[in-house]
Amino acid sequence: MDRETSPVVLVVDDERDLADLFTAWLSDDYTVRTAYSGQEALDSLDDAIDVVLLDRRMPDLSGDAVLSEVRERDLDCRVAMVTAVDPDFDIVEMGFDAYLTKPVTNDDLHDVVETLLTRKHHDTAVQQYFQLVTKRAALDAQYGDDAADDPQYEALQAEIDSLEREVETLASEFDEDDFEVELHRIEQDGVDAGREADADVDGGTDR
Repeated sequence: MDRETSPVVLVVDDERDLADLFTAWLSDDYTVRTAYSGQEALDSLDDAIDVVLLDRRMPDLSGDAVLSEVRERDLDCRVAMVTAVDPDFDIVEMGFDAYLTKPVTNDDLHDVVETLLTRKHHDTAVQQYFQLVTKRAALDAQYGDDAADDPQYEALQAEIDSLEREVETLASEFDEDDFEVELHRIEQDGVDAGREADADVDGGTDR
């Protein structure tokens, strides 16, 4: 791998062993920086970073606060939350691009990094659309049909609907198959996450 040209990934997790494991998994394919706290993450942020893998539940400075600062700085990077915190309706207001619930695998991390690297090249409206659809899929997986009864979910769906026509026009400017594949992947990830959540409830798994 050419370290001068490879994408830069920032791994942020206060569990040092886990952060180091994620770094080891990714380091053959990307230039990886590792931060063990929210403050270290902020200190590491710059324009060179392409993707951030961000834990939510950290002492002192939470992943949510780090995410807000990333967006406040207007950095051109995509952010995936990688966390043991199950998604709730508060995610509607968060500016992440993907949401992975621990435990995650090597393949999970590589897949999300590659997906987000691809999204960096999309128009802003398309990126926003994928953000919104990702949130909807996460909430559908967590709450099923009950999600639609929440006012925040209704507002989220309204945003998706309002963007669809613009996105359909923009999608014609790049490979429509790629666009459909990405939408299907987001929806399928939501289905898979929902099955895992049901299995955890049935089996009494405590994450």
